[in-house]
Amino acid sequence: MITKPGAAGQSLRTSAARVLTGHGPLVTYGLIALCCAVFVLSPAAGLNPAYGTGDALLAAQRTFFARWGVIPAELLSGSPRAAITPVTALFVHGSWLHLLGNMLFLYVFGGMVEERLGHLQFALFYLGCGALALFAYALANAGSTQTLVGASGAISAVLGAFLKLFPKARVTSLLPFLFFLPLRFPAWIVLPFWVTLQWLAARRDENGPGVAYLAHLAGFSLGFLYAWGRYARRSKVKGPAGHRAPATEGDSQP
Repeated sequence: MITKPGAAGQSLRTSAARVLTGHGPLVTYGLIALCCAVFVLSPAAGLNPAYGTGDALLAAQRTFFARWGVIPAELLSGSPRAAITPVTALFVHGSWLHLLGNMLFLYVFGGMVEERLGHLQFALFYLGCGALALFAYALANAGSTQTLVGASGAISAVLGAFLKLFPKARVTSLLPFLFFLPLRFPAWIVLPFWVTLQWLAARRDENGPGVAYLAHLAGFSLGFLYAWGRYARRSKVKGPAGHRAPATEGDSQP
């Protein structure tokens, strides 16, 4: 998916200008770089010879995921070591496909949300919503001992915020049931469709933990509600003459 200037052209042009002047989405780029570095250096990638091969590599991978990923039963038991895992798990990925898929969505949607929120606020938003999404998943699967890793909950929060902030931004989508033809739709069509698919998948997930669809839904909802609460009041500020003051960039719907 890629976003292109549409009704939100002014916001996109502002973001592009900041990138060119060195003030672009630095947190987004930093998160991508950190996730990639952790994956490549960890046993998950299978590239570090220090972890060996075969059974030794598999054992190292299991240990790595269990140490830094969320295990619902341990997290809810009050273990001090497990308390930090809703944050550390955001930087751990299970495979190349898992990593690249998440980083693609973060790259496409994260920059514009970061430009709107600001660097520090975006970093706190990303980590906070991501951790809460994983905690929500743990609550729903309290007895599970299966490890959960990945940034999907945090990135889902970014998508939720993007929908609230840029509902008319054009998103190019590849739809499998239309032979992967690239079609352009507004974000307000694409992202709710994605949420619906996640909800249906979560309802059909009868075998317990696996793909964390519930974490995706929780993250998306948190991101949307945060953006709604953050900007809802600011768009209603009255001017000194009693007229509605013009909203600053990002406060009005594009």
